[in-house]
Formats: sequence, structure tokens, C-alpha cells
Amino acid sequence: MSLSARLSAIDARIADAARLAGRDPAGITRIVVTKFHPASLVHELHALGVRDVGENRQQELTAKRAEAALDGLRWHFIGQAQTNKAAAIRRSADAVHSVDRVKLADALHGAADDDDVLDVLVQVNLTDDTGRGGVAPADVERLAEHVLTLPSLRLRGVMGVAPLDENPAPAFERLHGIAAAVRALEPDATWISAGMTGDFAEAIAAGATHLRIGSAITGPRPGRG
Repeated sequence: MSLSARLSAIDARIADAARLAGRDPAGITRIVVTKFHPASLVHELHALGVRDVGENRQQELTAKRAEAALDGLRWHFIGQAQTNKAAAIRRSADAVHSVDRVKLADALHGAADDDDVLDVLVQVNLTDDTGRGGVAPADVERLAEHVLTLPSLRLRGVMGVAPLDENPAPAFERLHGIAAAVRALEPDATWISAGMTGDFAEAIAAGATHLRIGSAITGPRPGRG
């Protein structure tokens, strides 16, 4: 199946899931995750109308943005971020989905140039494993309040990854409730970044606004089967 056909197939499934949930598909942003693929794929995606792409690693984000500086393309950083790479991430990302601690928020803010404003989301750990990325649900509002004190960051909402050993639907419902609490602090923080290839229908049912779809669109990652 061609790249165009895979993209169309996923978009049709997204639209079906949205309608099933009583939602307008136009309110859902599909982010194509291009990790491990060359920048040439980003050019192909852009030619097919894709305007939102995601990367998990700072080095890839930096390199690909330099090679694929295309009109209207928005770059989303969705991986775990080290504070010492915050400046490099900020230079290349239009949105950072994985702010999970005060130090990272401060580092991203400290890397601001002039009056530049960066869109950020608070990543929530939806598992009981403290080693997983994301802030504990009980600490989300405290972190969100801190982000709101940093003028170079624009709090857009929350991000979450469903646990591997749990039905994703209850986890995304928890995220939905957390998102509502964040919106009570900042009414414009309307983004819910949730859902990947295997669980985006459940994420859409729980109100996800941004989906992170990788190999179902891009095909197998080079050298990774």
C-alpha cells in the first residue's frame, strides 16, 4: 500500500471513530510521527497535505526540521525531554507535548528568544509505574499552575499514553477528567493529545483532539522491520 493510501485509510478510520463518538472529524488533528524515517518522507507527507508531524528525539527533530523547512508544517515534540536539550527542542518545535516537571518547563522558558511563545502540554502518567514519562495525576494542576507563570510558554492542554497492560478506554477517560481540571485553570488549554495507531478510536471517544499516528501511515521504520 502506498503512503497516500495508508494516509487516506487512517483518515477514514479517524472520521468513522469521530462520527461514532458524535464528534466532528474536523476538530481532530492527526499528527504523523516520522521517527527513524528520513526527511524525504516529511517532504512526501507535506505534498499529500500533512501539516502536523511529530518526533520523539531532539536530534531527529533538529535535523529533519532543517532539511524539511516547509511552509505551514508544524513540528510536535512528543518524546521524553532532557533539560539540557530544552534549548535545542525549543528552537525546532512548534509544540512540546511532554512537559512533565517544573525543571523542564523552566528550561524551555529559559531558552526563549525575544517574545517567542511556545505551545506546551503537560504529560500525565496514566500508569502506576513512576518510571514512565509524565507527571502523577495528583500533581498535574500544580505543574499546570507553574507553566502558567512562565510568559514564554502557552499551556495548550494535556498529553497521555495509555498503559500497555490495561484497556485504553478507562485510562483515556481519566485523562479526560484531568484535562477538565486543567481547563478550569486555563480555559484555552483545550488540547488532549492521546491515541496512537492501536487505540485512537478509544482516545477519540474520550475527547482526544490530537492523535499521534506513526507506522500505520509511514510504513515500517527503516531497519526496524
